[in-house]
This record gives sequence, structure tokens and C-alpha cells, in this order.
Amino acid sequence: MASAERAASVTEVTPSAELGDVAPSAPTAESADCSRGFFSRLAAAYREDAEPADPNAPAPARRGMDAPFSSPPFPSSEWQLGGVDYPIGVPNGNAQYPLEKALACTKLGHWMQDNRIEVYGWINPSANLSTSDHTNYPLSYATRPNRVEFDQFLFRIERIPDTVQTDHVDWGFHFDDLYGYDYHYTTMKGVTSDQLLNNPRPNSALNGKIYGNDPMIAYVDFYIPWVAKGMVITAGRYLSLPDIEAQFSPNNYLLTHSILYTVDAYTNMGVITTTKLNDQWTLQLGLHGGDDSAIWDSTSRLTAQACVRWVSKSNDDMLYPCVESYNNKKQTYNNLQEFVLTWGHRFTPDVHMLTEVYYIYVKDQALATDPSQSHAPNGVPGYPVGEAPNFPLGRNPAFGIVNYFNVQVSPKAFVSIRNEFYNDEDGQRTGYATRYSSHTVGMTYWVSPDLEIRPEIRYEYAYDFPAYDGGIKNHQTTALLDAILHY
Repeated sequence: MASAERAASVTEVTPSAELGDVAPSAPTAESADCSRGFFSRLAAAYREDAEPADPNAPAPARRGMDAPFSSPPFPSSEWQLGGVDYPIGVPNGNAQYPLEKALACTKLGHWMQDNRIEVYGWINPSANLSTSDHTNYPLSYATRPNRVEFDQFLFRIERIPDTVQTDHVDWGFHFDDLYGYDYHYTTMKGVTSDQLLNNPRPNSALNGKIYGNDPMIAYVDFYIPWVAKGMVITAGRYLSLPDIEAQFSPNNYLLTHSILYTVDAYTNMGVITTTKLNDQWTLQLGLHGGDDSAIWDSTSRLTAQACVRWVSKSNDDMLYPCVESYNNKKQTYNNLQEFVLTWGHRFTPDVHMLTEVYYIYVKDQALATDPSQSHAPNGVPGYPVGEAPNFPLGRNPAFGIVNYFNVQVSPKAFVSIRNEFYNDEDGQRTGYATRYSSHTVGMTYWVSPDLEIRPEIRYEYAYDFPAYDGGIKNHQTTALLDAILHY
């Protein structure tokens, strides 16, 4: 789940020429003109970002293989690696966003630049047309059908450790606050979860307040260059390690998410180490409090986590097997036992695909004691919706496979085709014991380095039970459009 990157741009503020100098000073960019007001500088920064980037700008130094893709237009230029902002040896790819440029003239802006602290984010509305009337679920995040939705307002402040250098220990931190409809999916039990769990809405597509807030990422990083080829220790609440997709709109190949992603782990709270063994191998080991449960909540369980990433010497293939969560304990809130494998293949720098397969289960769902947990699925073949028997004791499993085929069609745009199959055997993950398939085509177009537009069309089918529109339809077609405005 790597951070979205932009083409680098640098604005220099040149002092006025002293009296008697012959050579005139270089013109000052409007966003760096401190005689202007804050909002004037902010507007100027957006205008400047819309200008073509310098194609001859030098690439920052990196320690390892070259980036396999271009970003933009793809969400990331790196092979997948969860739990860190960038793989070890890869430099910070963020240029200054408009908010940082507008702040540069202030004391706060100077202090942030001196300490390598960045502040930025995005605003993400969407609209959808659906053949369903009550709910689009298990499509996510655009669950309410036939409407305009405010998905995400994301505020981020971070300091990214410099893992390219190898001569000193470095540190960093990362804090993200999310407001919008998407909090329904990201919420962690014990972290402002009352907005979701203590506000029943029986006539809505999803329970909980319509819009909520989730301080969903909060961790510190310590980089130690002398362990193997570098180790990063991450402590706090971080994104779950596997998955092609991510919680944040700019990090996704498509507007909507696969069913696999919709119903697996979102965030963990604990400690994870990421160690670069060499350019091909990276090892991750950690302990956390269980999927989507805060370590201080009664639903938390001590859980092991282990992943390894291999990249071929040609940089054309990547394998990322991962035990996202394993503790062999009974179900509490979302106590998943999750095993994931991702394979990536690059055909050319403009064409690549990513395939993910996973097997997950919970133990004894019918004995779950958390008040938010159901003891029976919504739908099982042979029973009317809402009248299914309790979950069987023992393992309640699900498995699936999803493939993304991604083609860059211009420096500003790419097309992504997603196909998936999912089998929710007991209905524990989606609420319906059925097999699913979904097929999606979408495009991302960068209007400027600060604005993305993403149209998409999706068709999905439930084979064994009418799992769509609240348990009354076997299939669903959805057309969607969203915009991501970075600030």
C-alpha cells in the first residue's frame, strides 16, 4: 500500500539584487512571493502545478533497483510493500503540495521545512448510478446507490525517515485523520468507533452516522541502517500489510474496491519491523492486537504477523506472501486468521498486472460476545433472507482471487481492468453464503498533479443467493465517477 507520488517540482526564492549588481535576480514564483496573502499564494501554487514539469529534472538518489513504473499516472511507482511509506532505500517521492507552498513564507512553514515535516491531504467526492435501490453493498466504498457522496477529507502530517543514507539512525512519524462516508469501513474498535457501532440505522445502506471521523493512522518510525541493509521499526496504528488496494483514494487503481478487500483487515495496532535483506528480499515481522481492534479494547487479541517480499533481478516480477494475522483465538470483533499471496508481473514499463489470493477464517462466529456481532448470516441458500440458522461452530472460512491488469495510455492516464472471484462459504464476511464474481473497468486521468478524475463501470453477480440490494437481487451494475483534489 505505497504512497501516491508526483513529479518533483522545486520553487526557489531568490533574494533581490543588491544595489550595484549587474545581473538581475531570477523571478520569484507567485506562490513564494511573501508579499501576497496566504490564499493568494495557495491559488498561485495550483496554477504553477498545472504547468508542465521539467522533464530534465534530476531523479533523487535511491539505494536499490530502479522504480518499475511511473507515478503519475499509476498510484505508486514501487512494488507493493505494506507497513511503510516507502520501501527501504527508496527516497521520499512527495513534492511540495499547494498547502505547503502557501505556508512556506510563515514561521511554521520554515520550521516544517527545516525539520522535514510535511502536511497535505485531499478531498474526494464521488457519484454513482446503480441498478440497486437500497444498497450497493458489498461494493465499497460507494455503498449508498444513485447519489453524490462525500467520501474522504484526509489530513496528513508526516516526517519520512531517510532510508537512502546508511550512516545514521533516522526517525519519522505519520498521522492521518479521515472524515467522510468511508469511515464506515476504516473504523477500529476502541478508536472513535461509537460513531459507527452505537448509532443503528436500520433503513440505511450501512449502520452508523452518515459521516464520521477516524484518526486512522498514527505511528512512529525508527530507521536503523546497520541491521542487514536497513531496518524500519514501526509502532502504532498502521495499515494492514497485504492487499493490492489501500484505504486511501489516491493509492487505488480503481474508484471502487474488490469484494476481497471490502471484507478483510483494514488497520492493525502494534509493532512491525521491516528489514531489507538485499535488493531482492525484504522481511517483515510483527505483533499486533488483532484486526481492527485497538490494543486497549476487550476484543483485542495478541496476534502474529509475518511477510516476505521477493523482487526478481529483472524487476519484472514480485511475490509477497503474508500471514496478515494469526492467533488461533475465537472470534471477537474482527479476529481474522488471514493468509495472503500477491504476485505482480511487469510486461513493459507501461503494462503490468497484480494478482492477489487469500484464505481467511474466524473461529466460532456464533459464540462471538461483542454486541455488534451477528450470530447468523443474512442469507443462506434454502432459507428466506433474514431467516438463516446460526453460523456453524468451528472455522467460518472465505477465499478469493482478484487480478488487476493495468495499462498506461499516456503520461497522464492509465486504464485498469479488475476481475475477481470470491466464495463466502458461511456468509461470515459479506452476510451472504454465496459465491461472487465482479468485473470492473476504470480509468484514472490526471488533469494536473493536484487533480485526478476516475470514471468506472462495474458488473457483479452472486451465484447461490440474491446478495445484492439487501438480499433481493443476484446481480448489480454500477457506473461511477469521482475526483481527488490534492491540497
